[in-house]
Amino acid sequence: MQGDQVGFTYLLHTYWNEVYHFILKRTQNETIAEDITIETFSKAFDKLAQYNDQFAFNTWLIAIAKNVHIDFLRKNRTQNFIEIDDEDNISSTHAIADTTPTIEDEIIQQQNLKKLLDCIKQLKPDYQEIIQLRYFQELSYQEIADELNESLSNVKVRLLRARKLLAEIIEKKK
Repeated sequence: MQGDQVGFTYLLHTYWNEVYHFILKRTQNETIAEDITIETFSKAFDKLAQYNDQFAFNTWLIAIAKNVHIDFLRKNRTQNFIEIDDEDNISSTHAIADTTPTIEDEIIQQQNLKKLLDCIKQLKPDYQEIIQLRYFQELSYQEIADELNESLSNVKVRLLRARKLLAEIIEKKK
């Protein structure tokens, strides 16, 4: 396990900037680029045994990053509709959905939040803290690094591990 962590840390340090800047060019948003980059490394670490060493490692990572970005776009796509007005002019408009949650939606959200908090409580305290800082206080990676007096790369690695462990806990509860 320790060897894996050293290896993962090495790969993260070696390829982070390349993957991050690739995604940043596509998204033009630092927060989204960081999230997609973290998810890319998470998927890569999960599928490391499937890596074919006949190809460059960074090429494999970039391919994963592209797919994660495409998935992100699909999840966040807004629908466009064609609207014909009285004069038969065609104009493109964006659909505006009522996003006001119903009472049932609010109850479900509260139940889901409670389940999530119960899962988070199963993590080690340092992982609970970093999840809380990132997702509940919505601090940037740099703000977390400053708060914890740690390097930015350590914060990214700890958050990646915390998310992975949390996902495993959630999966076991299903």
